[in-house]
Amino acid sequence: MSGPRVVVLTGAGISAESGLSTFRDSGGLWEGHDPMQVATPEAYEDDPALVQRFYDERRAALAHVEPNAAHHALARLERELGDDLLVVTQNVDDLHERAGSRRVHHLHGSLHSAWCTACDVRHPWTDALGDRPPCPACAEPELRPDIVWFGEIPYGMDLVEDALDTCELFVSIGTSGVVYPAAAFVLWARGTTLELNLEPSAGATEFAESRHGPASVLVPAWVEELLG
Repeated sequence: MSGPRVVVLTGAGISAESGLSTFRDSGGLWEGHDPMQVATPEAYEDDPALVQRFYDERRAALAHVEPNAAHHALARLERELGDDLLVVTQNVDDLHERAGSRRVHHLHGSLHSAWCTACDVRHPWTDALGDRPPCPACAEPELRPDIVWFGEIPYGMDLVEDALDTCELFVSIGTSGVVYPAAAFVLWARGTTLELNLEPSAGATEFAESRHGPASVLVPAWVEELLG
């Protein structure tokens, strides 16, 4: 089976330098909220207005940030490698795409997608959902953020597992190493493994090599090294 030669996993750390908050701060909160209040199916069932408002604010915040040098470096790498590169991201922002990357798989969904729980159709979405707009397909007001919450299965795991099983190089960028299943990707990858992170992740010792510093510095340098 053929697949990408290089698989890159990106986490919150790559977007943090663009001004987007990482998943949890030092107090364990996410944008001032307990993740269990805004990132579980149960939370949505208990207080849909709070959850919708939270993601509406996150979606609106994307208009005020731009891709950084790390995103642009990965887009450059894709232009050179084409189908030999797959970027798998835990992030729900669109900074990879805005930098020019096209081969991006969003494990945890996207802020710019809405999922109708009435007809099971997903739609590109940039507006608010808190005012319960009708689904473009069935007209029911049952659109929720197309985000994988705690307790739900990440998207496209078969695709990711196949890519990791055939790749020559797996690189993890800006991840904590504590969120599964992504934290186990280093163990599933058949090829050489490299971590690029601000500080050692929880799984740093599993990588063949680990480099530490800002993604906006490390990633362009690594891409230059790989292509050079």
